Amino acid sequence: MNINELLTLTVEFKGSDLHLASGFTPMARIYGELQPIGDFPAITPEAMKDLLYPTLNEDQKKKFESELELDMSYSVPELCRFRVNMNWDKNGMGAVIRVIPSKIPLPEDLGLPQQLVDLTELKNGLVLVTGPTGTGKSTTLAAMIEKINNEKPYHILTIEDPIEFVYENKRSVVRQREVGEHTKSFSNALKHALRQDPNVVLVGELRDLETISAMLTIAETGHLAFGTLHTNDASQTIDRVIDVFPSHQQAQIRTVLATVLRGVVCQQLIPRKDGNGMALAQELLICNGGIANMIREGKTAQIYSTMQTNSTIGMKTMESDVKRLIEKGVVSFEAGLKAVSRPDTLKEMCANLKI
Repeated sequence: MNINELLTLTVEFKGSDLHLASGFTPMARIYGELQPIGDFPAITPEAMKDLLYPTLNEDQKKKFESELELDMSYSVPELCRFRVNMNWDKNGMGAVIRVIPSKIPLPEDLGLPQQLVDLTELKNGLVLVTGPTGTGKSTTLAAMIEKINNEKPYHILTIEDPIEFVYENKRSVVRQREVGEHTKSFSNALKHALRQDPNVVLVGELRDLETISAMLTIAETGHLAFGTLHTNDASQTIDRVIDVFPSHQQAQIRTVLATVLRGVVCQQLIPRKDGNGMALAQELLICNGGIANMIREGKTAQIYSTMQTNSTIGMKTMESDVKRLIEKGVVSFEAGLKAVSRPDTLKEMCANLKI
């Protein structure tokens, strides 16, 4: 067995991630569930090193051996790119390898709502794409960036760890920087971003106070900024951004966020009822004047009910979008319940459905 063979099988089985752990057979996450791929034996710790080390250059080997963790990208020619996390556990070395589709999708390929696509037309502000790991945040962002790339004569700057989708310059100039390869950290790259004359800045993950603070500044100074967070709904996203700051700064940050935030989209991928893939469910917050006032006044608990009553301007809750998928027969009621943070609300909404 070699790593390219396992990655090829993962792609052929339509897996999203390849899981390699010492003492276990290779597994892939296929339509949300881990399954063995092929008739392979359990991988010994010695075999794991032989499997993974050929993917590393000398600097990466040194970094992995000193830090015991490594994030990187890897390509298989004529197949696709992969995002790799190598790590250690009590049994030995292991890795989780995410499949990155070779073709960058467009918004219409993903079925993104028009109100979300319209955010790419903005000149400035902050747009956040959120959700648990493995829910397609990077793919949604890539589709939005590619739309801008196709249509606008802009400078697009991306800061990623590692670089995932690779863009070709079209109407825009797209410069992609990888943490560890082209810059020391997200915060360091963002500190110098404004001197690079960008129109659009994308940050792969808003991890800490410095990164979030820099992104707010970029949005505040007339640029369009995109980023991701691991949060489950729109109001939780707003609280997460504010709570990362010391308490004495939070009132000021509420004012800044209320001014620069343009939209929050929260995602879930739900197994399809027919077993043929995953369905995308999204919660969408459009930051209008009413939402901005709630952020400014610390009334984020009221945001959910406001989203429920503003569907005419494109806002939608996760529960309402999951209900839509259940109503159309795309996903089962049981699968939908697992995907939402307010299952009782979904039960009420679906009470009169024939399911």
